Amino acid sequence: MGKMKMVDLSHPFFGDMPLWPYFSKPEIAPMHSMAKGGVLTQTIKCTMHTGTHADAPRHVMEYMFDGRRALYSHELPVDAYCGNAVCLDIRVAEWQLIMPKDLEDAVARAGMKPSELEGMVVCLNTGMHRKFDDSKHYYHYSLGCGIDAGKWFVQHKVKVVAMDQQALDHPLHTSMGNNGTRMKLEGYSGKTICDEFIEKYGIEAYAEFDKDVYIKVHGKAKYDAKFGELEAIGCYGTWEPCHKTMLGHGIVGVENLGGDLDKVKGKRFRFFALPIRWHLGDGSMVRCVAEIDEDELVPTEPRVYKYGAM
Repeated sequence: MGKMKMVDLSHPFFGDMPLWPYFSKPEIAPMHSMAKGGVLTQTIKCTMHTGTHADAPRHVMEYMFDGRRALYSHELPVDAYCGNAVCLDIRVAEWQLIMPKDLEDAVARAGMKPSELEGMVVCLNTGMHRKFDDSKHYYHYSLGCGIDAGKWFVQHKVKVVAMDQQALDHPLHTSMGNNGTRMKLEGYSGKTICDEFIEKYGIEAYAEFDKDVYIKVHGKAKYDAKFGELEAIGCYGTWEPCHKTMLGHGIVGVENLGGDLDKVKGKRFRFFALPIRWHLGDGSMVRCVAEIDEDELVPTEPRVYKYGAM
């Protein structure tokens, strides 16, 4: 057994960092300079959902499934984003939904059973963290989770889910598609990403991301069976259903895992992510780290970031 090592699982924070499509760039400015004032002091203005960050339930919903007002970050315990963890090696094709069968395959390859995940932090290594950049490739065409994965996390009573992609949900479940503010963002072809997905995978596959289309293709009864629990608490079913299914059941989420995540792929370790103590917070940027026996580390080159000013 070797020494315990701390492995950084966070993306760097800086002014030109990649951002979710409708966020403003962080504003970083010096208040004092060493040459003029003898000290260096900087100010930062940005959304708390910039880069590697954690979501509180109140970020996406008014009420939780037990009827309580959705919790703010200060109402979560200090160790809400910490615990015994496993990093699952998720093998899913680009732009596809992560399904329970994919999660179970990754759990088996990690030498575990789903029943052993109760109370654990589950980190998903999909490979998207290596594509983190100011690009459509990372944001528009990411793979991601949906309601089926969300229900699977609830079923197996995990404590935290930390993902290496742009959000806890597939991009077409977010406002980038036909949900929320319905940006229907343009893809590389010049058509919307909704239209591109339909052309590539068909209307039935796309229906998972669009309430009206789902009902048209599958019928209202099937929609209610799948998304009815969300609708019953006032949530639009296809709008970030993994976020809401998890958070509404008290499973918190971390988005944009990065850094040296590949060094712990398939491994078990202790995971730490501490938000600031923000009263009435909807979430917070976090520094995610893994504490792991050095003999367990996967041999990989240290992560090098090549975008922007880096």
